Amino acid sequence: MDDSVHIASLVVLVRPELFEAVKANLCLLDNLELHQHSPAGKLVVVLEANAEAQILQRIEQINNLPGVLNAALIYHELLAPEGDLP
Repeated sequence: MDDSVHIASLVVLVRPELFEAVKANLCLLDNLELHQHSPAGKLVVVLEANAEAQILQRIEQINNLPGVLNAALIYHELLAPEGDLP
């Protein structure tokens, strides 16, 4: 069983008039944290997943939320169990 964890951070650009609705929708998603936000329409989001494909699916899901202009991957890290480190 693969115990690795993928951590990714995104910048999400949002229509300012739908900012609160997008924040509320994001808070409904599992393994997602809002870290910073600006009412001008910018959010910093951190995702955690077991597989890279899950990160990509979540980015697509965020991009499809009403009011989201773009969700861009800024950082991605794979955390492997200690026994798997070189």
